[in-house]
Amino acid sequence: MADGIINVYKEKGYTSHDVVAKLRGILRQKKIGHTGTLDPMAEGVLPVCLGRGTKLCDMLADQSKTYQAVLLLGLETDTQDVTGTELSSSPVEVNEDQVKKTVESFLGDYDQIPPMYSALKVNGKKLYELAREGKTVERKARPVKILEISVDEINLPRVVMTVSCTKGTYIRTLCHDIGKKLGCGGCMEALVRTRVSEFRLEDSLTLSQIETLCRDGKLEERILPVDQALVQYPAVFMKREFDRLVHNGNPFGIDHILEEGRGITGIARVYDSQGQFTGVYRRKEKDNLFKPEKMFL
Repeated sequence: MADGIINVYKEKGYTSHDVVAKLRGILRQKKIGHTGTLDPMAEGVLPVCLGRGTKLCDMLADQSKTYQAVLLLGLETDTQDVTGTELSSSPVEVNEDQVKKTVESFLGDYDQIPPMYSALKVNGKKLYELAREGKTVERKARPVKILEISVDEINLPRVVMTVSCTKGTYIRTLCHDIGKKLGCGGCMEALVRTRVSEFRLEDSLTLSQIETLCRDGKLEERILPVDQALVQYPAVFMKREFDRLVHNGNPFGIDHILEEGRGITGIARVYDSQGQFTGVYRRKEKDNLFKPEKMFL
């Protein structure tokens, strides 16, 4: 069974669930999970966790992401993208400078109302299920953060922009909100996810490429080991006499590790004295203990 993370290029027309189902057939293993959905019309980076790597699904889903989106001004739809039903259309009477300033005004914290066509649940039912029944329910605005946003190209009514954002940000809703602020409406015409944490578009593999590599016995070279998907967290190494603590998933103190790791707080990658990755631990200053969050032995 393969263990680790593979950087999949999700192609248009596939759901994230489709990708997982196809990989199960290619790799002939059941223990596979994705790290956050991409709409069928979207394409790009979809890290997929394999074997023991599935324990990382929620951690990777929480990471920041980067997208390149095409905003189509002058059109509003019920899905906030061009696949939906038209709600209204307006002439686009803004200039490039207005567009650029409005796009850039979304940098930073902003309260975003999730779209009706989304997998969020209200009273146990997914919003898109309610939307398909013709129902609209009130949704509370949720805080999201646009870490970076820039305009790459303007060819009105189309605007190409690059957006880096936190977990839970809907890019089609961002497109809708930009159009609304400009006074002409807008929706998303195309979307490519170019980065999830350290996983980048240029390193991603299509399903057909993965199938070929698997057939040729070369896929293992492209599977990232579990600990390497967590390089943003510092590493802690145990003293040999205390290896048993991490081998059993027990908490440990700063006296049990090599000196260079003693100043680390928060999340850390933990290795035994032989350099074997054992798990993800979190240290809180108040009790000076590293406590296990996810074990991988």
